[in-house]
Amino acid sequence: MSTAGPPQGARHRSAQRAGSPPRLALFDLDNTLLTGDSEVLWLDYLRARGLLDAATAARNAEMDHRYHAGEATPAEFCGFYAALFAGRTPQQWQPLRDDYFATVLAPRLPAAAHALVQQHRAAGDRLVLTTASSRILAEPSALALDFPHLIATELETAADGRYTGRTAGTLNMREGKLARLRDWLAARGEDVDAALASATFYSDSINDLPLLLAVGHPCAVDPDARLLAHAQQGHWPVLRLQRDTP
Repeated sequence: MSTAGPPQGARHRSAQRAGSPPRLALFDLDNTLLTGDSEVLWLDYLRARGLLDAATAARNAEMDHRYHAGEATPAEFCGFYAALFAGRTPQQWQPLRDDYFATVLAPRLPAAAHALVQQHRAAGDRLVLTTASSRILAEPSALALDFPHLIATELETAADGRYTGRTAGTLNMREGKLARLRDWLAARGEDVDAALASATFYSDSINDLPLLLAVGHPCAVDPDARLLAHAQQGHWPVLRLQRDTP
């Protein structure tokens, strides 16, 4: 890991205005705190258990490639993974989801990721996990990392409680990730621009560039090639958290 802790600009500062909310420490999940993508790995998990056909598994690999290239639209990416939940309730999915987290995701949350989140917690910052992944898959990681706030892509449910296979509301991806955060802050009666100006955001992906450019303290974590170029041009901190994990 090239940097042991958060960048200097992200540390808690005594100059914070009295009475203002704690500074935001925003974290992407997939390929940032988590080694791998929780949606992509979920389909691999289902495929290994004979619950997914070969054609869908192939589409999973294609979607993963297009996401990392910045080519898949939010509707394509989120819609593809939402469709896999159709026909069951959250409660019916939970046993599989919980086993998936325990056996696949938990080992992919490296100690360095836990430590980084803890440093911001100890500094008194307000922790928000913000991810394009669906809430049902992101929640266990949020709990394991002790995040009090989670903003994720929401899945639509029918009147009988079953997932319809569609998403609901604004997708928490690209410009939608910034829009969802702005709405979240506004709903809490906060000065949105001031909160963003003092916020730190950690991400690996060019897909998160809208939010990275909106915060006062962007930080690239194990970035893809395009994000690394932006980070170098903007003199952003670059962290390496994933080196010792699967």
